Amino acid sequence: MRFDLDTLRVRACEHVNLGKRPTLVDPVYSSKKEYKELLATHVEQLSKLQQVQYADNRYAVLLIFQAMDAAGKDGVIKHVMSGVNPQGCQVFSFKHPSAEELDHDFLWRSYRCLPEQGHIGIFNRSYYEEVLIVRVHPEILAGQGIPDELINGEKVWQQRFDSIVDMEQHLYRNGTRIVKFFLHLSKEEQRKRFLDRIDAPAKNWKFSTADVEERGYWKQYMHAYEECLGATSTKNAPWYIVPADDKQNARLIVSSLIVKTLTDMKLSYPETTAERRKELQGFRKRLEEESR
Repeated sequence: MRFDLDTLRVRACEHVNLGKRPTLVDPVYSSKKEYKELLATHVEQLSKLQQVQYADNRYAVLLIFQAMDAAGKDGVIKHVMSGVNPQGCQVFSFKHPSAEELDHDFLWRSYRCLPEQGHIGIFNRSYYEEVLIVRVHPEILAGQGIPDELINGEKVWQQRFDSIVDMEQHLYRNGTRIVKFFLHLSKEEQRKRFLDRIDAPAKNWKFSTADVEERGYWKQYMHAYEECLGATSTKNAPWYIVPADDKQNARLIVSSLIVKTLTDMKLSYPETTAERRKELQGFRKRLEEESR
């Protein structure tokens, strides 16, 4: 790929300034035809790697997508994961928590959806909402039933960052590989996409009043994301800030990173022992005899 993917990675404890991070970069494709060819190649590679992961049955992969509205999370997931066998892939989208979920800690509902060994799990939004939208709208935190003495002003966010990092480290130690993507969209590009949703009848369903209302908190969200990304990006569970103003470019960047993640895991099909080969030859002989 004609792009250094490592430049998108957030370093541990980095002071993130999203204003200095690009939302648009030179495309890694030269034409629409090349875009389709590159994406098809990535999808095929990903499909083959996931087959080996499924057979290997030792590692799980968790992909987390976070972004402002209209950044293209759904499109990335749809196009990039289109070739993966549904049997080995699960997608979860987290909306407003239920009453049962609110009666548990903030990580509980996400933890129940973690991928099994041999599977890829995709979180379209995630437990990170608890340090993003909840931070921008503190009234949500007040409604979570947490004892007052445990909500220590701004300290609560650092405590939640610590809980998240601890959980992700625990998952890593038990075979789950985590990659997190923040699709970095400019406010102007979001405005254009909102207008497109209004003007195109087939996209009207995507637009809601809340979209415009949340746009009014743009600065607060950027601050929340900056602190979150810097505090929770680690060597074993990195964040990547993906320029998202160009949807096709974002898909190619994300697919490249996922392929790299699976490739680096050094997956392999389970080795067949001599005893097992002997057993298989016995089955082969029986099957051949059936045709006589």
